[in-house]
Amino acid sequence: MLKGLLRLAPAAALLIMLGATAHAEDGRRVFTGTLGKMPIVMELETASAENISGRYFYQKYRKDLALHGIKNGEMLVLDEGEQSYGDKLPLPKIQLHIEPNRLWGDWSNDEGKMLKIELVEAKQPVIPASTLPYLVRLHESEPYEYRRLQGLQLKQGKTETFNGYSLQWWGEPQTKLTIFEIVSGYTPEARERINQVLMGRLWQEVVGYYECFAGSGGAFYIQTIKPLLITPAVISVDVSTEVNCGGPHPDNSEGPINLDAKTGNSLTLEDVLWVGRGSPLHYEEGNNEQSSGAFNAYSEYRSKEFAPWLVGQLRELYPDQMLPGSDENCAYNEEDHWQFPTWYFTENGIKLGPNFSHAEAPCAYVDWSVLPYNVVKQHPGGVALQLP
Repeated sequence: MLKGLLRLAPAAALLIMLGATAHAEDGRRVFTGTLGKMPIVMELETASAENISGRYFYQKYRKDLALHGIKNGEMLVLDEGEQSYGDKLPLPKIQLHIEPNRLWGDWSNDEGKMLKIELVEAKQPVIPASTLPYLVRLHESEPYEYRRLQGLQLKQGKTETFNGYSLQWWGEPQTKLTIFEIVSGYTPEARERINQVLMGRLWQEVVGYYECFAGSGGAFYIQTIKPLLITPAVISVDVSTEVNCGGPHPDNSEGPINLDAKTGNSLTLEDVLWVGRGSPLHYEEGNNEQSSGAFNAYSEYRSKEFAPWLVGQLRELYPDQMLPGSDENCAYNEEDHWQFPTWYFTENGIKLGPNFSHAEAPCAYVDWSVLPYNVVKQHPGGVALQLP
């Protein structure tokens, strides 16, 4: 069932009827319509009449154009785009009359070109039960981004075998982002849940790609996907990105996917390894539905129990690398760098990556910081796993 869904690119099968909804809680509203003859989608944040902000994209191109301006009576007066530092070039103007659930007006530039704009507030339809979980969350929380995916279709790529499992690769042609699904091994139910997570990550990266290109000259977004370990018990996939979304320097990051192969559930480090008192915590970074109290407990555990323990283990295992002053630029012996490490499964143990500031980013890329499974198994986490 999932393979068919992927060929239809959930977008083609599921997003044709999609709409968006007003975000009453933060003033965001989503509109659809035309600028000239071109279909567009627009999001406006209207909580402050003196500081209207927003963005829109042409459905043909999908890349954002920034909006900012004011509400003047029953009119929105907006500038399109951003001025580069030191520039004072005239920006295109958008003036929109405000009516209940409708905006209409004109787009114009300094060359005298003028185009009509017609917009209506987008509505939120019911979506099919087969929609990928990530797209369901996007549908509820970010209808503008959900709209952006409308019409995108995945292209089937190469097949390969990894650790005895068959992988089918898929790519999104416009962004050139890719990921694979697992098409052999596991029960059909577990495989479907695993692939839902993997494909959800692909669509998440597509959203990130277009957000990165929001009016920023010279932006780029390069992603590398690599299977790391696939066993009957666990799955690890490396997701590395190099991006420049307008800052002075590019950002490099790793965001591995770690899954319980039997259930398809994402794993936190505390699900696998627990060195604290009491029952293991389960805190998912990036999950905004968790309470501030849960984060405080998680942060306290990581700083006061986990990081000191991990640094002690690494000093015993890798004394040369962890020796103070062994690297004049990277103080690997300091606990702060190991509170929130990246991690994934390898054949020999859990690979943990230290955390450094942007200026010290090269320090994060080390190949020696593996915690062997014979150590990990002495400190089991909250999920029963058959580790290698």
